[in-house]
Amino acid sequence: MSAPLDLSSSILTLAGVGEDRARLLRKLEIESINDLLLHGPRRYEDRSEMKRIADLVEGEIAMVSGVVKEVGTKRFGSRSQTLVILEDGSGRLHCRWWNMPFMERQFTKGQELIAFGKVRSLKPRAIDHPEIEHSERDDEPTIHTGRIVPIYPLTEGVGQRGLRALIWRALQKFGGAIQEPWNGVLGSPARAEAIAQLHFPTTLVDAERARRRLALDEFMDLQIAIRTRRKKLLARAKPLNCAGDNRLMRPFLAALPYSLTNAQTNVLREIRNDLVGLQPMRRLLQGDVGSGKTVVAACAALMALESGYNVALMAPTEILADQHHRSFTQWFLPLGIEVLARTGERKDIRFSEKNPTLVIGTHALLAEKFSLERLGLV
Repeated sequence: MSAPLDLSSSILTLAGVGEDRARLLRKLEIESINDLLLHGPRRYEDRSEMKRIADLVEGEIAMVSGVVKEVGTKRFGSRSQTLVILEDGSGRLHCRWWNMPFMERQFTKGQELIAFGKVRSLKPRAIDHPEIEHSERDDEPTIHTGRIVPIYPLTEGVGQRGLRALIWRALQKFGGAIQEPWNGVLGSPARAEAIAQLHFPTTLVDAERARRRLALDEFMDLQIAIRTRRKKLLARAKPLNCAGDNRLMRPFLAALPYSLTNAQTNVLREIRNDLVGLQPMRRLLQGDVGSGKTVVAACAALMALESGYNVALMAPTEILADQHHRSFTQWFLPLGIEVLARTGERKDIRFSEKNPTLVIGTHALLAEKFSLERLGLV
């Protein structure tokens, strides 16, 4: 009895992949069947329309079908040109490969071929290094021409045709093992269908629907991971009573040249409730530019400082961190609160063991060498 198909299986379980090819695929971060199926195209080429050779236009990307009339290789010193001439009844097309004499062995007169590429000239009509498909082959569906074709990110040693064929075989063998991770969304394709349409779409609209469905799956995975992490954090985390006693808040508010708005007062009431809650506060404060978020942050910091805890305030840039340092120093120094800076340019290290401190900085606050004891609020 054969083992059930598993998308986590090594890429080596797929026919045509040995150790050398697997090593090349690892450069694309492809190690499992699932990795291969989720290696999405970077773009698509519409190769569904067949053109007559006589109607080709210089500079266009086109696909033609014809019979091989001539095959040969010319040498120019150390260089060579392999030439295959196709004829479709309306004209002749020169398919040329430079410095690839081995290509001559792949063609014989009378073969029916499909060629796809950019038309380089009209006298003679020519395509350099076209992609070729043997049109008489009927042992498997055409995946390189005659349809919307995926174009993938590659690495040295891995070609478009080889990777495309590998993904096709993986879909044929492992497609039935693709399961729905959740209930999905009404109107969206099933995950198995989305993966198939991502690689070999019937239309570009189907490709976009597939991409959106798989993007939604990634988003759901992220949200589930965040939710799981949050549950574990809240189960382990111990709250600190940082609600304060207003001994610093009152003189701070009295010194402001304006009164707080109703919105600021309401959100501060909610923050105080959070800071004395049964779980650590995890709050996002949202407001327009100039709505007074910094003053609310200052008041929240004072609650923690009144409670005997240190506070860290992190800004995304050194310029903003410096601005905050000047503002908070002007506000807090009259209250006897020390405000220190920690950025790439400046690293104040004089911490008082007796008096709570506010430290303002950039991502330097996250450095391993930096530690702030009795941290009550970030």
